[in-house]
Amino acid sequence: MEAGARAFFNVGFAASSIEQIAADAGVSKVTIYNHFSDKRGLFAAAVDHECEKMRGYFSIDSASDASIKERLRVIGEAMFAFLSRPEMVQFERRIAAETETNPSIGREFLEAGPWRMKGAFSKFLAHADASGELSVPNPDLAAEQFVAMCKGMGDLEQRFGEVITAEARDARISGAVEVFLRAYSPVKA
Repeated sequence: MEAGARAFFNVGFAASSIEQIAADAGVSKVTIYNHFSDKRGLFAAAVDHECEKMRGYFSIDSASDASIKERLRVIGEAMFAFLSRPEMVQFERRIAAETETNPSIGREFLEAGPWRMKGAFSKFLAHADASGELSVPNPDLAAEQFVAMCKGMGDLEQRFGEVITAEARDARISGAVEVFLRAYSPVKA
């Protein structure tokens, strides 16, 4: 899976070959096919494995002694760091380009990565709602809103070569947390 992830990140889905991935991993092609069925199965598993690094931040049990504000800040920072890695920016560019000629690869990427991450974050927000820390009637929508605010224009700017300063990143994330909390704080009676 790690050899597959490196290949997909470095050269994209179309240019990656099972033969080269098997050679890099020191296994046979048959081993890859037995574990993942085909290149698409390996791709989905590699994306899921990569995104698992981020989903850990949405754990309901992690940092439960911290305030919701602090947990949201940590999630925003982790998400920004995860998505801003140069290899992730390059990977997303490649997958977007490949989706032009092979739309199913884009959907597979979304299903294996971003949509699963959204689901995990939605569950985190639903738990915060159930525990009274937040009032979130639609956790899926709230998850999208928080991610969009944290990424802001910085995400677009970075994809076009701009360097995002730590100050700009921190201001964007702090602002996103503040706006999110104003929108979803429980109403006190």
